[in-house]
Amino acid sequence: MERELNKQQIRQFEAYLLSEERSTATMEKYMHDIRVFYEFMSDKILNKTAVLAYKSNLLTKYAVTSANSMIAAVNAFFRYLGWYELCVKQYKIQKPAFCSEEKELTKAEYIRLIEAARRKGNGKLNLIIQTICGSGIRVSELQYITVEAVKRGEAFVNCKGKSRRIFIVAALRKRLLQYIKTQDIKSGAVFVTKNGKPVSRHNIWRDMKSLCQDAGVSPSKVFPHNLRHLFARTFYGIEKDIAKLADILGHTSINTTRIYIVTTGIEHKRKMENMRLII
Repeated sequence: MERELNKQQIRQFEAYLLSEERSTATMEKYMHDIRVFYEFMSDKILNKTAVLAYKSNLLTKYAVTSANSMIAAVNAFFRYLGWYELCVKQYKIQKPAFCSEEKELTKAEYIRLIEAARRKGNGKLNLIIQTICGSGIRVSELQYITVEAVKRGEAFVNCKGKSRRIFIVAALRKRLLQYIKTQDIKSGAVFVTKNGKPVSRHNIWRDMKSLCQDAGVSPSKVFPHNLRHLFARTFYGIEKDIAKLADILGHTSINTTRIYIVTTGIEHKRKMENMRLII
């Protein structure tokens, strides 16, 4: 079956995502991926064969995980339009038992990043890093860390149609209150730009990257979401309760949480060495 694709359908899909209260980051990602698909289809007839060709083409430009996320966006678009026959399967990926050492941010490296930000006199970035890592929030949820939330000692996050409570531990609350007082912030989001808008993911990512050389940390490990992963691994190392961790992180599925607590395997290797079964 052949279908016709036009820009009005894309605009309608964007309005639909907005009505579904999808996060800004999710909407931007979906719309980017849909436009990439639209450009690919510009000189082609839209049918299942063409969609499969698009799927194959993605692997020539993107990693498998990125390709799968783009396929998911296109499938969501098709389902919205009722074009279920055009949906395609994502690439199968064998879940790794351990993560790469080149990607796992350690607590020691996290501390060096904080110290680097302090040496550079960037107290705002220093505190942003500690807030994300100390609470386990998504970088998009940083806007919910408001003056009012800090005074209460907890924030209420509304994301992806769900609401959850975020605890601001005493040590972090103390530092945030000092920052609020120093910056004379009366109300609203604590971390904002010069224009008063909440700081963006891109700005935080860029500023964190600027710390790498001074902190002696590989750039491949330094990005906001890795702070959330460090929080998850640290919490799980203490509690060993994946269900509780899933609630804190705001995950619907425990399978998602499992991804966050995958380690490099160094600890497992150390335990195996201590077994002393080789005589």
